[in-house]
Amino acid sequence: MELNGRPATTGELGSLALHGYGHFTTMLVADLRVRGLELHMDRLRGDCRALFGTEPDIPRVRELARRSARAHPSPAVIRVTVFDPALDPGRPAGRTFPQILVTTRPAPVPDRLPPPLRLGTRLYTRDTPEVKGTGLFGPIRQRRAAQLDGHDDALFHGADGLLSEGPTWNICFLDGEGLVWPQGPALPGVTARLVSGLAEDMGVPVSTRPLSAADAAGMSGAFVTNAVTGVRPVASVDGERLPLAALTNKLAATYRDLPGDPL
Repeated sequence: MELNGRPATTGELGSLALHGYGHFTTMLVADLRVRGLELHMDRLRGDCRALFGTEPDIPRVRELARRSARAHPSPAVIRVTVFDPALDPGRPAGRTFPQILVTTRPAPVPDRLPPPLRLGTRLYTRDTPEVKGTGLFGPIRQRRAAQLDGHDDALFHGADGLLSEGPTWNICFLDGEGLVWPQGPALPGVTARLVSGLAEDMGVPVSTRPLSAADAAGMSGAFVTNAVTGVRPVASVDGERLPLAALTNKLAATYRDLPGDPL
């Protein structure tokens, strides 16, 4: 764990731990390449403007991520977090100096696909869902509640009953003709955007529309996406089983074959 290229101290991490005001992006780095690298950098720019009114030094971000990737076995999961260690929670509108924290962990075994997810719907909307914020209390609490109910993870819906996203992933459904992303408030995921592009390249229609849990039960399949696991099939929603579609497997394989961009 390095802050601006050197080991972070406990004191420097105090603001992040106590207040949780910051944003991040998580990248799977293999042989110093990242799928959707520019989309990750665009996320850091946009979220930094939203939270701090400035932009991070992107060349420096890439340099620090490369340094961390070279110091660990490939592939690795690298998270870049942007926060201000000196943030005054009483005056967050004052001048801020966001810093770059890079953390690294081993990546999942690439040839060992995780099993399909059993999802349980939960009434929840993340605060500022368009920003990938560091405050994960709510999403993790909902994930825990879903697991206590016998599911693998939580699928969020709003007070209107419309589906949106999961704690750390986007979800997509198959309607027999193409891909359908829920229209509820959700983070615009990098992997979701890449998968949509791949589907369009394959001639598969891609759309976004309002979907409820009842709508999901009638779909011909579903999958979730994030940068670490790529495309992962969904087995059920609220106990209603969904078919494991061949298109999901094809998209997962095509996504895995993406070479990525040089870090």
